[in-house]
Amino acid sequence: MSAANEEETRTDTDGVAVDFGDSGLVPAVAQDAETGEVLMLAYADREALERTRETGRAHYHSRSRDELWEKGATSGHTQSVEEVRVDCDADALLYVVDQTGGACHTGHRSCFHRTVDGDEVGERVFDPDAVYE
Repeated sequence: MSAANEEETRTDTDGVAVDFGDSGLVPAVAQDAETGEVLMLAYADREALERTRETGRAHYHSRSRDELWEKGATSGHTQSVEEVRVDCDADALLYVVDQTGGACHTGHRSCFHRTVDGDEVGERVFDPDAVYE
């Protein structure tokens, strides 16, 4: 990667240059601050990371809608961000959050609520049909 291209894909966040790559997105894992449970994986762009840091509420970039979204803006199931961490390569983020309600749009506490064999291992905490009418 040329120096010019590298500069375009990185954003300095108080000393750490986050590598947003060619797509302009980095994976962002949300982890429960109290239990350590992995709640979800989404993607963040520069704007999502900036809004998260400014507001203390989790913001992501929706790849399907190609827009910024605040977690819980529709459902009320918000993520208050206690800390944002960056991995060793600076190309992935970890949002350490206080989750209100469920993190998954299917009504489960975590998006990782089933095994690869299809067994349910997670708890459903809300009815998505009632929330997303």
